[in-house]
Amino acid sequence: MITIEDLKQNEKVQTLIAKADKVLGEIGYTEHGQRHASLSANIAYNIMIRLKKPEKDAQLAAIAAYLHDIGNVINRDYHAQTGALLAYQVLLDMGMPVSDVMDVVAAIGNHDEKDGQPVSDICAAAILADKSDVHSSRVRNLEMIKQDIHDRVNYAAKSSFLRVDEEKKTISLEIKIDTSISQVMEYFEIFLSRMMVCRRAAEYLKMRFELEINGQRLL
Repeated sequence: MITIEDLKQNEKVQTLIAKADKVLGEIGYTEHGQRHASLSANIAYNIMIRLKKPEKDAQLAAIAAYLHDIGNVINRDYHAQTGALLAYQVLLDMGMPVSDVMDVVAAIGNHDEKDGQPVSDICAAAILADKSDVHSSRVRNLEMIKQDIHDRVNYAAKSSFLRVDEEKKTISLEIKIDTSISQVMEYFEIFLSRMMVCRRAAEYLKMRFELEINGQRLL
């Protein structure tokens, strides 16, 4: 079985992640490199394990989350679909069974809130993992904080944690925001569509999505 650790040792995968992140940096996006990829993979894996999904599916969710942004090496638009096509060839070359490859590329191709929908447990976990990574460390240029709302909101987020409570059937995104940098309303202004796809992903997993900011439940 191909695991997330195998991908981390694969030179082609590492080049794709680095180059995709460089492209996004050139057009002013927050960090989408090794940090985001690794954290997303860890979160996706943990979601699946907490929900007692099979180890194989947890690994596939981690792999999908790790590779979900590689399509940005081509263009930001339709990066989910192009990323799925890139991942298809990479995973086949690594010897992953075709059936597993299809599960991963479906998850990658449907992770974006603009044109994606949760189509499997693997996909739902990857969506939640990706969208829960809001943090100040993703901001590249501090000079852009006053001008760019995405940088400002990310920089204001001092911590974020995705809590899975199987007993309560909830998946909660808990964020601490420095309101001297960005108001909570700005978070909703840019991330409402992401929270909506998180809700759909949680519902696919038969869970309820909750959003908590500075200790106050908002969704």
